[in-house]
Amino acid sequence: PEASADAINDRLADEVMPRLVARYEGLSWGFEGDQKKKTELLISLAGGFVIALFAMYALMAIPLQSFLQPALIITAIPFGFVGAVIGHMITGYDLSILSMYGVIALSGVVVNDNIVLVDWINRRRSDKAALSAAVRRAGAARFRPILLTSLTTFFGLLPLLLERSVQARFLVPMGVSLAFGVLFATLITLLLVPCLYLVLDDAVSAVRATYRWVYPARLTPTDRDRA
Repeated sequence: PEASADAINDRLADEVMPRLVARYEGLSWGFEGDQKKKTELLISLAGGFVIALFAMYALMAIPLQSFLQPALIITAIPFGFVGAVIGHMITGYDLSILSMYGVIALSGVVVNDNIVLVDWINRRRSDKAALSAAVRRAGAARFRPILLTSLTTFFGLLPLLLERSVQARFLVPMGVSLAFGVLFATLITLLLVPCLYLVLDDAVSAVRATYRWVYPARLTPTDRDRA
């Protein structure tokens, strides 16, 4: 039967080597060579991804004038990773280092889609529109630009996904992560993010109400009457 190098290494780490360590006292082991370099690369990639997330958060916090809304937008990124995993299952490719590069590139596209949606809601609220009405209309109003962004990205990567030459096949996992992750994240953008926007607003209102109840003396007479 066929087996990938990752599957063999996982079995060595989870089954074979623990039994040998238990049998021979003082035995130690570790992966070297390509596997060690791969582990080091993954650690470095994770560190770079954290820095990229922080940079995206800071860049979004300035125009949105909020510390919470950028965090709401970033919550869609893990769902893009779920789409990338589903794409690998559909196409039959194993997750690789290049797949992780595709996931990092995917994060930027997912964030762009969510900025379009959240900014539209904020603009309607600044025009004195009701929150529930703004959120309900946001998906329909921004459906076309969000869908076009996702579809143009997917079809732009389709030639790479269909390529069968040996020279290009090592790039296919990166394309799979980006293409399928974008499609899955589009559904999350249109369905989950508006719901999270409402949850965030309710949470902020609850915190403010609690603050008014705990510290009524710090409120103005008008605020105290409203509370």
